[in-house]
Amino acid sequence: MRCLVTGVAGFVGSHLAERLLKDGHEVCGVDAFIDYYDRAIKEKNLEGPRSWNTFSFIEGNLIHLPLETLLDGIDWIFHQAAQAGVRASWGEEFARYTECNVLATQRLLETALHGGSIKRLIYASSSSVYGDARSFPILEESQLRPFSPYGVTKLAAENLCTLYYHNFQVPTVSLRYFTVYGPRQRPDMAFHKFCKAILNHEPIRIYDDGYQTRDFTYISDVVEANIRAATCEAAVGQVMNIAGGSRVTLRSVIDILQEVSGSPVRVTFEERQHGDVRHTFADTQRAQQYLNYSPLITLQQGLAEEFDYARSIYRLVKTA
Repeated sequence: MRCLVTGVAGFVGSHLAERLLKDGHEVCGVDAFIDYYDRAIKEKNLEGPRSWNTFSFIEGNLIHLPLETLLDGIDWIFHQAAQAGVRASWGEEFARYTECNVLATQRLLETALHGGSIKRLIYASSSSVYGDARSFPILEESQLRPFSPYGVTKLAAENLCTLYYHNFQVPTVSLRYFTVYGPRQRPDMAFHKFCKAILNHEPIRIYDDGYQTRDFTYISDVVEANIRAATCEAAVGQVMNIAGGSRVTLRSVIDILQEVSGSPVRVTFEERQHGDVRHTFADTQRAQQYLNYSPLITLQQGLAEEFDYARSIYRLVKTA
């Protein structure tokens, strides 16, 4: 298949592109290199995909690129591109979130509608659409109450995907990711920050009391869900939770990191941040039904992998 991966230089996008290439597909990757974090990190993420001659790359913003040309001959679209970050989505920055997350998605859907050859468009949604949920595990039918401007834009884009499916039969699938982690995780995300702090012998900063819980999902499980969403016909038109299958406190995460790092860990607790939800925990029965999805990587395994990755990159930084 000929695949388009948007946000290909990012955490999920780069892993997904590598998997598609290894599976024998042709991949065109697009990334705008938005300055949310260091471009050098994204360039490093692309080293794997760029080693394949079946990979091509276009730098540009989906708002401005000629999408008719870009989608010509494309079978599968994996729409990972977005302006990320819950805490940064307030105030004047919201304009960037609406452009990158909503308008870009609408433009992609409209082009897919009139292009006619798209077999699947998989949208990377987020658990942020649920906000501060009141009952667990969270079902896809649970009330959607985003708790941040970021969550509002992710839900708006997801709703657009659903609308284009029901009105025009654009073959969309929306996957609601729950806290993805692993090697190449964005530097603003908690596990990356925790690993870096341990390696630099600095205290880990936790916002709130550390008893907040998350359903953490390892990167390879998220990639597998995307592949299955592209290949399972029954998935078309569905919205599904993609999660790791367990509810863990941040204090438990710190205990695991202390074990895998073999280093003493110091923790400081700070004020809860605007937009942060208290708990997440997903019901994944729908993904099991339509994708035969079940997470394979335990948190202990995944954190060990992420810590090894962090150790390798920060060792290189210190050497340089």
